[in-house]
This record gives sequence, structure tokens and C-alpha cells, in this order.
Amino acid sequence: MYTPANSACRISVFARVATLASLLVFAGSPAVATSAAPGPRHGISVFGDLKYPPDFKHFDYVNPEAPKGGRISLIGGTSITTFDSFNGFILKGDPANGLELLFDSLMVRAVDEPDAVYGLVAESAEVASDRRSVTFKLREAAKFSDGSPVTAEDVAFTLTTLKEKGHPRFTLVLRDVKSAEVIDPRTVRYVFEGDNVRDLPVEVAALPILSKAYYSAKPFEMSLDAPLGSGPYKIGDFKPGSFVAYQRRPDYWARDLPVTRGRFNFDMVRYEYFRDRTIELENLLNGTYDFREEFTSKDWALGYDKPPVKDGRIIRATLPDARPSGTQGFFINSRREKFSDIRVRKALDIAYDFEWANKNLFYGLYQRTNSYFENSEMKAAGPPSTDEIALLEPFRGKLPAEVFGEPYRPPMTEGTGSDERKFLREASGLLDAAGFTVKNGRRYTPKGELFDIEFLTFEQGFDRVIQPYIGRLEKLGVTATIRRVDPAQYQNRTKTFDFDLTIQRYAMRLTPGIELKNFFSSAAAGINGSFNLSGVADPVVDALVDKAMAAKTRAELIAACRALDRVLRSGHYWVPHWYKASHTLAHWNRFSWPATKPKYDRGAPDTWWYDTAKAQAIRTQ
Repeated sequence: MYTPANSACRISVFARVATLASLLVFAGSPAVATSAAPGPRHGISVFGDLKYPPDFKHFDYVNPEAPKGGRISLIGGTSITTFDSFNGFILKGDPANGLELLFDSLMVRAVDEPDAVYGLVAESAEVASDRRSVTFKLREAAKFSDGSPVTAEDVAFTLTTLKEKGHPRFTLVLRDVKSAEVIDPRTVRYVFEGDNVRDLPVEVAALPILSKAYYSAKPFEMSLDAPLGSGPYKIGDFKPGSFVAYQRRPDYWARDLPVTRGRFNFDMVRYEYFRDRTIELENLLNGTYDFREEFTSKDWALGYDKPPVKDGRIIRATLPDARPSGTQGFFINSRREKFSDIRVRKALDIAYDFEWANKNLFYGLYQRTNSYFENSEMKAAGPPSTDEIALLEPFRGKLPAEVFGEPYRPPMTEGTGSDERKFLREASGLLDAAGFTVKNGRRYTPKGELFDIEFLTFEQGFDRVIQPYIGRLEKLGVTATIRRVDPAQYQNRTKTFDFDLTIQRYAMRLTPGIELKNFFSSAAAGINGSFNLSGVADPVVDALVDKAMAAKTRAELIAACRALDRVLRSGHYWVPHWYKASHTLAHWNRFSWPATKPKYDRGAPDTWWYDTAKAQAIRTQ
């Protein structure tokens, strides 16, 4: 089943998730492991190991006997409050939540392993010994929802279409995929070029499969026409700005495969849209929808003291989250001249008081984010290891000395405001050194222009976080304001990097690879729609990204990502926020779930099911 390349981009006070699904380095040995071997295989992974054997019946984190039926309604996870398109593969438009339910992929990810994928449309995959090609054998039973077969021609058409017309998250990843060759109607071979091919077999295995016949008759562009897919659901009712509903297909061709057994149990999955989080919570409590992952600490601490929670009709649960926590913060647009000096960016970091915010705004529920790979083994800590030094040493003359010592950490205050003057003095000294002078209480750039900062946002809920920060910046003579725009404008302005500072969260994968180019490369800095919001354009970063992508073992990958983390943190491209290594969930008590939670996913709604007995008990209360 296709998962969008970035499922982590909903902004908010919390860390509200938005779009490249992503997680923590694998910790511990799997119960069953098979190593890479030549020939066709039922699954593949970046470094070859697989937990599940060829004859596995279902994933460990599902209930294979889960009943089908009922419905679940939930809030989507994107940074928009409406939608205007059912094409989630292009840059233009705001796609609806849940579109991944429509499309199958050659292979599907196991969310209790770091990066393994197992056969869905493809019954097997054979990776060449040099990893410069991978050949997939398609299942004869695979069909689109109109009954037409899924063929190798569709797979090849998908590659061409996404490379030529797709969102940058696809075009960047697929840059080194040379071709998809149709061997016969059920066999397709992907051919790769360049030096960074390690992740490509897994990447292409997880691509959505588009219908060549359908898109030959219809333009591949922004549209509210329901697309043709081969996945477990089809689009039902919808109303832009209000909701979109997906109906389960009882004729889904793959319903009994090991990778789908026990999943997709609801007859309807419906995504609701509201203007802001306050209205979202009110509508959960009054029963308008069923399920919410809470990302606002104030609401989690105070907002659920209501009758349906007290009497057990709504359940609150905190589940462990073993994924990398993601990179959330105030992203500083270094493309703009006033933020091009590293001392200015560091001053902005020092001026932010997380400890005060955590104590006074977040009820102490969060920890400070220090790393781009927080809550994972890729996070740099302590002095660099021998392997990290080997990667960094060739660039010693181009790097700050701190890269070779303890990695940069944002300053830690007492959280009371009593030491504010100390930190603002340090920030002011950095601005002075960068030539940003103060006249009549106002700070000016070296060119004599007023040093102003605009925080771009689209929702009011973050104001309580930004306003205290603005107050501290004003004490430095900085003129700072909040610029709130509608969601469509916000999307357009961030896609074109038309902002000073903005708030975003991206989640890293368990096995970081080619997507690092989208986040941090010089090439991505100049591509509209990329996730390189800060405009990082550093040859050293580019080289370390290449090292991470070329790593042949997990140990090599960890060393490269830790070295990369040190360099990025020393560049002060963002003011990092906070994280919590848990899912805080609230839902109406009419669902059940498997005994085992997937290690790297919350499980809902993918493996949950409608519990008729619980639903009846609520109705009789």
C-alpha cells in the first residue's frame, strides 16, 4: 500500500504531523530474520534483513480475524484545513487526506521493521548484486477497481509520469531511476544510474501504481474526479472544506494476502476538516467524529475534563512512539540576506526560551528537541566517534570547531525568566558582531534597513507560542510580527519559500536515505515545493548526505547521519521546538485493536476494527 513520501507536515504547537512517513532506527533483533540471498524474494530491505519468512501468514501487529464493518471518522494529518484535489502526486493544489487508501504499490512496508517491504502487487523482487536494478514479478490477480489488470505497463507509466510531472518529493527521489523496462505483461525491471542506488529498490517498490489507461484518457493534473486505483478503498461522498469519505471495496483483489490480512477493517474511513484545533476538539467531544491524536499540550491537560470522558464514552490513551520524533521548529529562511549570517540565526535561537514555554504553556509535557534526528540512533551525542571524525576531517577547514566537540545544543534557561537578560545579552552580542546595530531602540541591518521578522502561519493556536518569543526579540530591537494567511496562501508561500520564519515538522525515516536530499541538499534549496525550507546550501552537507545515502551497513549510516547532524546543528538553520516520544490518543469507545501495537506506528485506523458490543454499550448509556 502506498504511503506518501512525507507524511509528516502538519504544523502546530505540538508537533502535528504532515506528510514522509518515518521512524526510529531498529533497536533489538527481530524474532525471525532472513538475510539477503540471490534470486527472487518475497520481500526486500535496504540492508537485506527481513523479519518475516516467505510463508508468513500475516504481520504480527494485526488481528487476522478482525471483523469487517462499521466506520471511523478522524482528523487528517496535513497542514491544510480544506482540500481541492484528489491528485496527491503533484505540486499544485491541496490534496485530500487519505488518498493512499486508493492506491496499491508493488510492495508494502512492515511497520515493525526499519525499512522492509513485502509483496503486494509484486509476488517477488530480485535485486541485482550491484543494486543497479531490481526486477518485480507481478501477481496475475492484481486488478484496478474497474476490473482491468495491473500490468508492467502501468508500473512503467507510473515512473515516467512521476518523474516528469510529479511533486518534487518524487522527482528528487527518482532522479537516479533511469528507466522501468517492461519485460512481459507481468514483469518489470527498474534500472538505476549514479552512485546513490542503495535505497532505490525499496523506494520504487513502495511507489503508487497509476493506471496507464485511465491517465491516458484524463490529464494528470489537479482534479476532484475520483481517480482509478487498485487499493482497498474508493472515494465515496465528499465536500471540500468539510469531509471526504472512503468506502471499503468488498471486491478488493488483495484482501486475503499476508500483507493485508487483518487490515482495512472499516467499511468507511472518513476524514473531517475544521478551521482550527479548538473547533476540532469541540466536535470530538460532541460526537461529530470518532478519533483524534492530540498534539496540543494545553488541551491534553485541561480540555478533556468533560462528561463523555468522565463516564468512559471517550477513551484517552498514551502509547509509546518509537519513531524519530521529527524536526519541528521555527525554520529560518537563510535565502534572505538578513538571515544569511550564521551569527544572526544563532542569535534567534538563543533568544527563544523553551523552558519557560514548557513550564507555562505546555504543562511540562515536552522535551527540547536538539537534533534533526531526535529520538533515534542517528542523533549526534558527545564527541564524534572515530568513524564520524573520518567523515568530517576532510572538511575541517570549512567547519566550525564545535563540530569536532560536543554537538550544539540550544541554551537551557531556568524557565522562570530570571535569567532572560543573560541570554539576550549573548544574542545581542552576536547581532552586533554581524553588523546589526541598534538606533533609538530599533535594530538595523548592515545596509541600514530595519531588521524585521515576520512569522508566517495560518492558524491562531500558535500565537501563544510566538507572542512571548516576539517579546524577547523586541528587547533586542528586532521588529517582529505574526502574518496569518489562509491555508491556500500558506501552502503557496511555503512552496515558493516566501517567508521569513515559519513553523513546520518533518519526520525522518528509520533508515534515512535519498529523502535527505529533499530536506537538506543545495539542489533542493532551489526547487519550489521541496522540504528544504531553510535553504540549506552547503557543499559539506551535500557530501555528508551522499555518504549517508551510500552507506552499505547500518553502522556506516549511523556514523554518516550523526556527522550530518553535527554540521546542520552548527549551521543554526532553525530554532528547534520540542517533542514527546508518545502518541496521545482520544477516541469514542467503539473500537478494538490487536494485542500487539506496531513498533513504529500508532496502529489506528489501519489495524483497528469497529466493535459492535462497545458501540451498543455507548448507545445504552
